[in-house]
Amino acid sequence: MRPADLDAVPSARRRDMLLAGATAVAAAALPAAAAAAPKHAASAHQGTHPMNTITTQDGTQIYFKDWGSGRPVVFSHGWPLCADAWDPQMLFLVQHGYRVIAHDRRGHGRSSQPSQGNDMDTYADDLAALMNALDLREATLVGHSTGGGEVAHYIGRHGTKRVSKAVLIGAVPPQMVKSPTNPGGLPMDVFDGIRKNVAENRSQFYKDLAVPFFGFNRPNAKVSQGTIDAFWAQGMMGGAHGQYLCVKEFSEVDYTEDLKKIDVPTLILHGDDDQIVPIDDSARLSAKIVKHAQLKIIPGGAHGMCVVDAARINAELLAFLKA
Repeated sequence: MRPADLDAVPSARRRDMLLAGATAVAAAALPAAAAAAPKHAASAHQGTHPMNTITTQDGTQIYFKDWGSGRPVVFSHGWPLCADAWDPQMLFLVQHGYRVIAHDRRGHGRSSQPSQGNDMDTYADDLAALMNALDLREATLVGHSTGGGEVAHYIGRHGTKRVSKAVLIGAVPPQMVKSPTNPGGLPMDVFDGIRKNVAENRSQFYKDLAVPFFGFNRPNAKVSQGTIDAFWAQGMMGGAHGQYLCVKEFSEVDYTEDLKKIDVPTLILHGDDDQIVPIDDSARLSAKIVKHAQLKIIPGGAHGMCVVDAARINAELLAFLKA
């Protein structure tokens, strides 16, 4: 199948196919979701977007979750995942009185898989379209990995008129790839290798990638096959074309000027054992650029610490939101 042909596959059909092949993951997740839904799922804006999608100016449908009420917290996920990556944080914060919103980036999850717009400018504009459609104000933006770049670029392009705080977790800024202005970055062949794996056998690659992503390759790590399966299922729900093109966006975009424009209190969380986005060329540098940044380093924290160390991350988020 050519990448362009993926656009013709309805998102509902893609989702049904994946769910049929990941019954165990779905069965594990549904009871918790069902238990939480009656008390917390209703949103004041639910009637405005009953299908939980918005349509952007170029016709792309962006899927989002919108739970609870109160001050909004808006989540941007990492690559190659979707909004489901934030379930531990969303379930926690909605029970503490916050309205939590997370969308699937175009080309990822349940959103459309267009050939156009798979770039960081458009990702940021899609986030702006969601913020405007839901008329969110005084929102806290939370971005993990690629989503951290999206949050920074959103502020760089659209400002903070709807934003009160920002959180960058294991985030890619200022820039991942090695360059004359970023001598400590990762060599381009790392990202060429990621593209090669996505093109040749992304299914196996996502299973393999999950291991260092969550730190399961470390001595005495408690490996969770369910967590690996969930990572794989989220990755395979998205489109190969959009995920392939996104590699350039999370690796090559220089977010330095975006970081300089952040003028709201910002929490930067990063694990010191992040094997995907090394801390020395990301969080430590970003903390020096963002004017209102507070850097918190999580000892032993993996890139996927929002899942494998959710209690610690949730506590840090809640404390920052209440501050």
